[in-house]
Amino acid sequence: MSSYPGNSRKTLSKSRIERPLIVIGVTHSQTCLVLTGRLRALREAGFRVVLIASPGALLDSTAVREQIEALPIPMRRGIAPLADLVSLFRLLKELFRLRPDITEFSTPKAGLLGNLAALLCGVPRRVYLLRGLRMETTFGLMRWVLRAMEQLAAACSHVVLCNSQSLREQAIALGIANPAKLQVLGPGSSNGVDVDRFTPSAIGVRGVHLRAPMIGYVGRLTRDKGVPELIQAFDALLETEPAARLLLVGWFDESEDAIGPELRSSIERHPQIIRAGFVADPSPCYRVLDVLVLPTHREGFPNVVLEAAASGVPVITTLATGSREAVLHGITGLLVPPGDSKSLLEAMLQLLANPERRRQMGSAARKWVVERFPQARIHALSVALYKDLWQGRFEELAPTRVRGAAAVAD
Repeated sequence: MSSYPGNSRKTLSKSRIERPLIVIGVTHSQTCLVLTGRLRALREAGFRVVLIASPGALLDSTAVREQIEALPIPMRRGIAPLADLVSLFRLLKELFRLRPDITEFSTPKAGLLGNLAALLCGVPRRVYLLRGLRMETTFGLMRWVLRAMEQLAAACSHVVLCNSQSLREQAIALGIANPAKLQVLGPGSSNGVDVDRFTPSAIGVRGVHLRAPMIGYVGRLTRDKGVPELIQAFDALLETEPAARLLLVGWFDESEDAIGPELRSSIERHPQIIRAGFVADPSPCYRVLDVLVLPTHREGFPNVVLEAAASGVPVITTLATGSREAVLHGITGLLVPPGDSKSLLEAMLQLLANPERRRQMGSAARKWVVERFPQARIHALSVALYKDLWQGRFEELAPTRVRGAAAVAD
């Protein structure tokens, strides 16, 4: 840690010193969804912000909304050696041209290529935002490769900013980086939740199926998100609650953990599954739910759980990394083992059978999120970190911030 270079650029102009440049990079433009408000907060704090991602409408709309600069650079999610070399070259070219004061790259491919390019370009403050560990659900050679990629991305960075305390603990257990380099800001989460936009329904209307129990899921429709177990549990639930509906808000993601064609076809034909597809603003969707279910196998810190909680909806999620910190078991929702459709079914039956308990959980969830995870608080922590890095105050950051996260968790 002592090798951190601090604020050493003697040749910067006065205007550059007053307005430092931070480059933030993600792999796919879809990830821009979790940057809402955060980029604006950095810009309003005095940073010039450039956002790098693969080309897409979400990259363009995010830049307009947040009033920052967008730089499209194609990057593949999967391992593609030739395409990855091209992406690395483009990143090197742009970082050399921009000469940023700080870089923050996240998601596996951008985290690896971006941080490597930042190191080679001599960026003086490099942050790897660890949003989750894809390797947790892989085995054999692929697990070894993904672990090596994470270790290299971390080695190229001065700070590895973990999305949650349990993610930090898992990263330590897997040997991703020296514990002193791994940090958590406050209670976790990279973006918090807009508690003014995600609110309970003012009049208690649950949508068109007023008499039918409504279970919801928000996110990518993939294996790692637990969609196969969710469908299995929902089909079993219909034996007891034949009028129940399942609202799926999200898209069939063509990634390594994509669900198979048979299950996809079953979902598309299911008479009691409502498929909303991608929804730019999911806040109205939460208000029609009795319960949100996220049977994920791995997370960093799930935004959808915070959004549902802010909307006054109890959540059933798993004991997987990251997700177990997003619910207070028995108070704001229920936690079940990942990959266990039977436990998932029991949890859904338990909550659907008790409307008063759901109401109490929803109220407690809203209160908990408003106290701990409002966007203003989470954004202020991010801004403070980057101001400290810019001003050269680095040596004291890691121990104090990690202790602070542990204290909040307690």
